[in-house]
Amino acid sequence: MKIIFAAALVASFAAPVCAVDFGLRYIGQQIVPSKTIFQGTTIGGLSSLDYNPHTGRYLSVSDDRSKTNPARFYELSLDLAQFERSASPGIAGVTFHAVTTIQQPDGSAFKGNSVDPEGMRFDAKRNKIYWSNEGHRGIFGFHSPTVREMNPDGSYSRDFAVPIRYNPRGSNIGLFPGDKGIYNNLAFESLAISVDGTTLYTATENGLIQDSPPSNIFTGSRARILSFDIATGEASAEYIYDVGPVVFAPASFIGFATNGLTDFIAIGDRQFITIERSFTLGAATPGNTATGYTVRLYYADARNATDVSGMESIAGESIQPATKTLLLDLSELKNTDGSVLAVGNIEGITFGPVFNGKRTLVLVADNNFSRKQLTQFVALEINTP
Repeated sequence: MKIIFAAALVASFAAPVCAVDFGLRYIGQQIVPSKTIFQGTTIGGLSSLDYNPHTGRYLSVSDDRSKTNPARFYELSLDLAQFERSASPGIAGVTFHAVTTIQQPDGSAFKGNSVDPEGMRFDAKRNKIYWSNEGHRGIFGFHSPTVREMNPDGSYSRDFAVPIRYNPRGSNIGLFPGDKGIYNNLAFESLAISVDGTTLYTATENGLIQDSPPSNIFTGSRARILSFDIATGEASAEYIYDVGPVVFAPASFIGFATNGLTDFIAIGDRQFITIERSFTLGAATPGNTATGYTVRLYYADARNATDVSGMESIAGESIQPATKTLLLDLSELKNTDGSVLAVGNIEGITFGPVFNGKRTLVLVADNNFSRKQLTQFVALEINTP
């Protein structure tokens, strides 16, 4: 039954989609307490979420850089009937079943600070798991971003061919003339599998250095959506996705603020639901929920976007980016008592099961292993005509 539903869900979005063809309604949330321990690991840093139709469970990668525990992913189940429209929900209905270490090609676990897992998708057809490593650019050196395939037991399978233009080159901070590649902590946050199952997509959270500056309170950033042929592992078309400006200005000139594309799912031919997550340190978002996060879901359409795969840089070029339309600002969601939903660092999205006769989306927030942030699951109902 679960496999039939998954196929029906994809089929329902296989035809051209318009932003007005569906809406989203808040079902409820649940929050895993900070520092929860499962099988000797600290649950946290959950940066992706994907549904496994064979088991009816979910997979979620932790972005632990092998610092707290080795790089890993979790298998869990979510009972949406127990989710609450409450400002203080519990953990009821959230059950962790297994944790799997992500292995290097030689079968060993990743060493500390050598990897940054962010995106993950399960390919039910091939029984493979794809995952993205954001890479690193900093004073202690460079790590190029990667997209890899592994087996369900965490063992290495292969690498996808990421173009060299994404690799960090030049200075350690990426702010000098001639610097190229990813900005630090603004690279491969996301993964999506095409509706027909032939293409894997990832995207940079912001633009490459040679394409545009990072998002700030005045302007957005020109992120790249990068596609791969799953059969060959080779890179294919690339499209520009314009990330919006930071939503709230910091209290001081040196205050930290960012906005980025943190995950997406495919709902049609080069059509996606995307997450843009804005954060301003110390900002009190609507409803006096001082999380600092503003999270928005968009419908994005790259069918008429320019293929920029042949361009080392798009700076100064005339190109057509993917179009996007706002679907939902999570700041507008309210709990049963009228309180505004306190939104965490939402970094993962997946289709969920049928709930009350409706298809669902489920989101997950990365708590950054901080007691002040949330390991949060948010369930949304998909309303179609």
